[in-house]
Amino acid sequence: MNITVVGPGAVGSLWAIKLHQAGHNVSVWSRSTQANYPISLDDQSEVRFHNNDQTKLAASDLILITVKAWQVKSAILPNISHIHKDAILLFMHNGMGAVDNIASSIEHFPVVIATTTQAAYKSAPNQVHHTGKGNTQLGGYNSKGNQCDFLTDVLNHALPDVVWNNNINQALWNKLAINCAINPLTGLEQVKNGQLADGKYQSLVSEIVAEVVEVMTAEKLPTSTESLNLVVQQVIQATAANNSSMKQDMFYQRKTEIDFITGHLLNTARKHGIETPANQSLFDRVKQQEDAWNK
Repeated sequence: MNITVVGPGAVGSLWAIKLHQAGHNVSVWSRSTQANYPISLDDQSEVRFHNNDQTKLAASDLILITVKAWQVKSAILPNISHIHKDAILLFMHNGMGAVDNIASSIEHFPVVIATTTQAAYKSAPNQVHHTGKGNTQLGGYNSKGNQCDFLTDVLNHALPDVVWNNNINQALWNKLAINCAINPLTGLEQVKNGQLADGKYQSLVSEIVAEVVEVMTAEKLPTSTESLNLVVQQVIQATAANNSSMKQDMFYQRKTEIDFITGHLLNTARKHGIETPANQSLFDRVKQQEDAWNK
């Protein structure tokens, strides 16, 4: 397939390399002005990708969008006229709501949403490390996207395991719950994921999860406080040595994805008249930090 990866950050770079190694014709779209964009994976030889090439973009069968949630609109809409009407738009980012914000502009394309637990880290602008094997779930966002389950075979050959989920909304909410519990707290406290297992954080983590469960239940998504708490604790242990993306963003005083993680939870809670004080407090603290950097 002809594939363009929009946003060759850590996860985007990992997929670009793996799709290239699987035999696909891959290009990237980035903020760099280089005509060729080099990426090295682990200790492998460098691969150079065509960058910001409108001809490659126009010929793409698949556009894999791996920018941060708050960058989705500015990354896609200015280029929408250059994308073929049959090209599949595959969004892979933390948080929820970013695709909803541009839904009317992309409704004529097949749109697919992905959530992944593949872990990657950039030690330098063009050096990426695959730091944790995981799995990826895909699901249709619209009726045309629902017909794209063949993408699981395409992506499985590059970076397994990939499965199709007919109820991708459930998977996205489960991931959102994990992000709500881990990301803001590790960002504000500047601790690794595993440190949330400490007693001083556990009661707050439980409060966060309980509020998420209440909102998910109102959304008619099957869950329970016990099961979701168990999943969150498992992720904390499994990713103990990892730095969350929000911890990294806050360390470097960069804009975070809080609006599309905790913010999405709060917006949904308000729709149902549900109080979420623990999550609201974390959201407010992160936004105060962001405002301070901007000033």
